[in-house]
Amino acid sequence: MSSDADAATAAGGTPDDHGTLYVVGIGPGLPEHMTKRAKEVIESADVVIASSLYQEFLRDDGTLPSKEAVDDDGVATRDDGFEQEIVRSTMGRQIELARAAFDYVREGKDVAHVSGGDPSVYGKSDLIFKMAEEEDATDVPIEIVPGLTAALGGAANVGAPLCNDFCTISLSDKWRGWDEIEEKLRAAAISDFVIVLYNCWRNYEKAVEIVREERTDDAYVAIVNDAGREDAGRNGESQFITTLGEAADHDDKVSGMGTSLIIGNHETDTWRNDDRTYLVTPRGGRDVDDF
Repeated sequence: MSSDADAATAAGGTPDDHGTLYVVGIGPGLPEHMTKRAKEVIESADVVIASSLYQEFLRDDGTLPSKEAVDDDGVATRDDGFEQEIVRSTMGRQIELARAAFDYVREGKDVAHVSGGDPSVYGKSDLIFKMAEEEDATDVPIEIVPGLTAALGGAANVGAPLCNDFCTISLSDKWRGWDEIEEKLRAAAISDFVIVLYNCWRNYEKAVEIVREERTDDAYVAIVNDAGREDAGRNGESQFITTLGEAADHDDKVSGMGTSLIIGNHETDTWRNDDRTYLVTPRGGRDVDDF
């Protein structure tokens, strides 16, 4: 480290020769649902870490260079001469890539570590901070760039189901034991939260049965797939409205990691026009005069 960098560190700041690690949420991945800030960060980063699926999304609108522009070392040269290293991310390489990101930053490079949805909603943010703590990476500037999460995208697709208090619960028991997940499901159901279930490819039928113990079977449920991804997702964008009592019978609508369930509370109701049915959870009173 240079003497200037030593001085900056001693003064409690970041060394002047460091870049920044951006953890970037791209929402569902298509350009119309990605923030301007996210696009700018990815376009200007020296290094972009992203899965193959997210790279594909980002290439479609030119946020990332085309595959043909990337050489054997993973470096792409843009038309303006700017060189950008593209690193493929996979689930099994997250710890390795977090360490690599710190090293890139210490080399003076800006890094965009791409997450689908919002990086702090079951995304990559917590891992980056945990690894920074483990690696004593206090010299690495970290900035979170938020994105549109599936709960919000899915809710928009089916109307206005989240206009009152709601919560999100992940059904993945990889990091949390099922007993803890069940406790949260039951508490949320009793508290009359609208509940958004993530990672429905695991245990969604069990989750529905637990909520049914505390909530009436006629409560409305939306099954939403690949919200905001149109036909570009894993299984294609779709939404299906049913009831809590029948939700577990529609496993053919639950297609995988891109599926979310929105379980309404006792006030959630439907509104229909000539084309479709919407879900609406009133914020307060049911009368317009109450607003």
